[in-house]
Amino acid sequence: MIRLLLASVILACMATLPAFADTREVYTVRDIEVDEQAASVIEARDKAMSVARQKAARALLTKITLSDDRAAAGGLPVDYALAERLSAAVDVQEETAGAGRYRGVLSVVLNPLMVRAHLDGLGVPYVDTQGPTSLIVPLARDYQTQEAWRTALGARNANALAPYVTASDPGYTAYSDWSAFSAEAATVGARRGVLAELSGSNGAYRVTLSTVTVAGTELLGTTGSAASLAGAAEAAAAFMDEDWKRRSIIREGARTATSASVRYTSLAEWNTLRTALARSPLVSDFKITAIARDGALVNFSYAGDEPRLQNDLLQRGVSLGAAPDVEGLVIRSAVSAAVRQ
Repeated sequence: MIRLLLASVILACMATLPAFADTREVYTVRDIEVDEQAASVIEARDKAMSVARQKAARALLTKITLSDDRAAAGGLPVDYALAERLSAAVDVQEETAGAGRYRGVLSVVLNPLMVRAHLDGLGVPYVDTQGPTSLIVPLARDYQTQEAWRTALGARNANALAPYVTASDPGYTAYSDWSAFSAEAATVGARRGVLAELSGSNGAYRVTLSTVTVAGTELLGTTGSAASLAGAAEAAAAFMDEDWKRRSIIREGARTATSASVRYTSLAEWNTLRTALARSPLVSDFKITAIARDGALVNFSYAGDEPRLQNDLLQRGVSLGAAPDVEGLVIRSAVSAAVRQ
């Protein structure tokens, strides 16, 4: 009994750790280029730091809000004083200084509490939690273009709202389902696949994006035109972020309190399930009330309706439903649920 209670306490504490790591990624803006001059190097450096904070604050506010909401609020202007309040730290990636000039590449970490308070005060909705990591699959008309497209996407985009890892296997097609992706996805911690099908040619590329889960394939949409492969990669990442924001931003204040039975076959599967709940922007007040070798009882509240919660969890590889022998909701691995069916 003592061991069981101790394990429950440890696992409950661990549930907050992934969300903290995600928040750090979201609130970090990297690769900010600065080039400032002043009467002295110290003054130039201080000016560069202020410029970087302002650029980072603007980038973050754009990142976690929707353009419609920013427009409705009359824009989200950021001056030097506000940027100073919203920033937590500035890190130097590269720097060169001398003769009153400071050039560098900086990273800025912003303060989540201050940013949230600022947006709440303006009444602008936002989402600052990451979506599930995706295995993005580059597709193109021929092998050479497909490999160039893979390179343009890069290995990953870790600090995006919709992070992805790029598939290394060139054998996937537009008809590949979750069973084809699952082995590679598991090695990189991805809970869904994203087909990124490139069309057009140099000067006018477009990308059609579709998500692939155990439940099937869902078309997300097609990006606008991009002049280069690098631009197409940026457009695809931005499209995925916008889709995540539209699915996840919570506008209604009401929340539904519920309890659920979590079914799992291993500690690794339990970690996947409770992490999915902890990371969902729709879920709050998550608590473990009992835990055993093959199951747990949890309480939580969620925003929106149950189908919206089901869809959010399914993107993370988690099934939410009912079982004939259990009162209330049942949460299990989506793969396990599919096998049972």
